[in-house]
Amino acid sequence: MPTLIIRNLFNKPIEITHPAKSALYHIQLATVDWMHACGGKGRCTTCRIRVVEGMQNISHLSAAEQKYRNQGRLKLTERLTCQITLTGNVVAEVPEACKLPHITYS
Repeated sequence: MPTLIIRNLFNKPIEITHPAKSALYHIQLATVDWMHACGGKGRCTTCRIRVVEGMQNISHLSAAEQKYRNQGRLKLTERLTCQITLTGNVVAEVPEACKLPHITYS
């Protein structure tokens, strides 16, 4: 079973139990607070994640991600958790702009 490790959340492991479901689904299933202003619809970039290792284990860019990449709002190392699925292990971080004020990050 793939695992998403959130490095700046004290290496929090999140098991990917339903491979067809988004990373945001699994983050919420693990009861981790994660910014997602549009409700996981791919209409904003608040649910961004910065991939440190394992980009090859993430689904291809969605149309929404490509649009934001073209606009310069999504860096090459960033993906939208509401749009991606994982096929293998990934190590990632919450980008500074997406951190929630009530969460302690490592």
